[in-house]
Amino acid sequence: MNIVRVALDVPLPRIFDYLAPDAAINDVGYRVTVPFGRGFKTGVIVGLAAASDQPADKLREVTAILRDMPPLPGEWLALCAFCASYYQAPLGEVCTFALPPLLRRGKLPRAIKPGGGKVAVSPAPGFTLPELLPAQQAAVSAINRAGGFSTFLLHGVTGSGKTEVYLRAIAEVLERGGQVLMLVPEIALTPQLEGRVRMRFPAAHLVTANSSIADAARARGFLDALHGLSDIVLGTRLAVFMPLPRLQLIIVDEEHDASFKQQDGLRYSARDIAIWRAHHRAIPIVLGSATPALETFQHALSGRYHLLDLPDRAVAEAPPVVRVIDTRREKLHEGLSGALIKALKLRLEHGEQSLVFLNRRGYAPVLACSSCGWISHCRRCAANLVVHLLDNRLRCHHCGFEAIFPRACPDCGNVDLQPFGRGTQRLELALAALLPSARILRIDRDSANTPKKWQALLATIHAGEADILIGTQMLAKGHDFPRLTLVGAIGADAALFAADFRAPERLFAQLMQVGGRSGRADLAGEVLIQTEHPEHPLFQALADHDYSRFAQSQLSERKVAGFPPFTFQALLRAESMTMDSSLAFLGQARALADSLAGDRITLYDPVPMRLSRLMTMERGQLLVESASRPQLQEFLGRWMEALYKLKLPRGLRWHLDVDPLEF
Repeated sequence: MNIVRVALDVPLPRIFDYLAPDAAINDVGYRVTVPFGRGFKTGVIVGLAAASDQPADKLREVTAILRDMPPLPGEWLALCAFCASYYQAPLGEVCTFALPPLLRRGKLPRAIKPGGGKVAVSPAPGFTLPELLPAQQAAVSAINRAGGFSTFLLHGVTGSGKTEVYLRAIAEVLERGGQVLMLVPEIALTPQLEGRVRMRFPAAHLVTANSSIADAARARGFLDALHGLSDIVLGTRLAVFMPLPRLQLIIVDEEHDASFKQQDGLRYSARDIAIWRAHHRAIPIVLGSATPALETFQHALSGRYHLLDLPDRAVAEAPPVVRVIDTRREKLHEGLSGALIKALKLRLEHGEQSLVFLNRRGYAPVLACSSCGWISHCRRCAANLVVHLLDNRLRCHHCGFEAIFPRACPDCGNVDLQPFGRGTQRLELALAALLPSARILRIDRDSANTPKKWQALLATIHAGEADILIGTQMLAKGHDFPRLTLVGAIGADAALFAADFRAPERLFAQLMQVGGRSGRADLAGEVLIQTEHPEHPLFQALADHDYSRFAQSQLSERKVAGFPPFTFQALLRAESMTMDSSLAFLGQARALADSLAGDRITLYDPVPMRLSRLMTMERGQLLVESASRPQLQEFLGRWMEALYKLKLPRGLRWHLDVDPLEF
């Protein structure tokens, strides 16, 4: 009897052997149903073996080999194997995660006939191709000439026409009969880009992939890609696992965005997996951004990546004028400076749109009692409950816990409770009182909590039915609002002094992205940034539209401090009902690591996480770093093998985060 090796979705770093009387060598890649414990599981056959390290009488027989769809190709299995190896995750968990939910359950949406091939790349009737700027044409030519694996950094200011470069490169691939994978950071950006792609390539079979799509549709899209039917796959980070037999180009838009890194479950970076996939297949990959991740920019400076620069806007004559407003010298009205209020009134008179950016939803960050000092803490997290005055609720933005707005202080009975700070709801009320004739639209996770509501809000903006937009980072990137000429950014100073060394990088990217929403058409744009630190180099670089100066300054600081990209890191995190238990496990893990680490591995002491309690679980972490990625990987493999053998206290969970973005 043949022995099949099956990857199953279990938290163990191993694969499982089963007997399969009818198995053949070409069955590798098929899904399979097998008995496991007292039930059954669906897994993937990743190999065949003549013998097993398990006793013959312990091997159980396969229930069914599911040959109702083609086997998952070797390239897909190799992608999962790399992901499992690099991120130190069980192969079965990776394979299961990479499959759509319907296929994980051993089901199939419908039969699909193979197809695919060259596609006519004529745009929709009435559409005229825009004329390329010289820098755009040079970028398109460089991408199309690439032979084999090349990583291109398409660095262009907001509005410089990066999307047009993508579309021209896609057209070249479609004419050759190839497939294209295009990744975007957030679901909210998918519909707008999908519309542009469909208009440009109406004859192409476009598949979208993101977590909001129904299970059956996700499975159909996956099978279309597997059969070679899809010409373009457009999706968020999970789309990086789509099987594409004719893949010839990968594009990662807004490559710097932290949304490409999964923060729970399988903690992988879709951007980095995409680069490995391009290298494995020997095809070009394009990373696009106005504010590249510093790791990416360092690779471009060193010559590892090819830098394609788009220095000019494709439509407007000049980028928006950026003014830094010193808020130390004036009294603010609900967080708004006189200059920003005046600018809002001027745009209102001219019939133009404005955006006030505040990356904090709710009414106020905290409710407090001035009499006894009570603060609205979350009972389940080491965080404060945010005031949502419109809903009469206090809400935790980490765990979702809600409480009714108290009539009096629960400690001393004082009825004069005060909200401190401001969020988008409070700003909305303030602007409505200040500018009663303005049509104000608030866009955040509360007002746009479903795809349908989000699309309705976008339609309202594009129809010109809103004068002032109040938005969080949802509006910071990827949107074109032709009538929007003013952006005002408030409440940004806190990130300057955050404990996270990546905070300045994120703030710069956020402000440059949101500022780029203004002046996207034939109207001049203006950006007003309120700050109590106008002399800070970050704001000066923003005012000069000089990402390179800011990035090189940050890289110099990180090199001295020994931070990424000059070192490589991994975080071992643990959580349990008590902090003592979490830190005790991490101390035990540290002792194991001491016996395995070489001279080039640095181990730090276990400490509580910044958000030390989440959903009643007490959380700690242990940082490991090295100047050598291969040596870190080699150490992590041996360390994980030892950790999996430890007997854990009841209720304790742990995970490893390789190349962490959050601390």
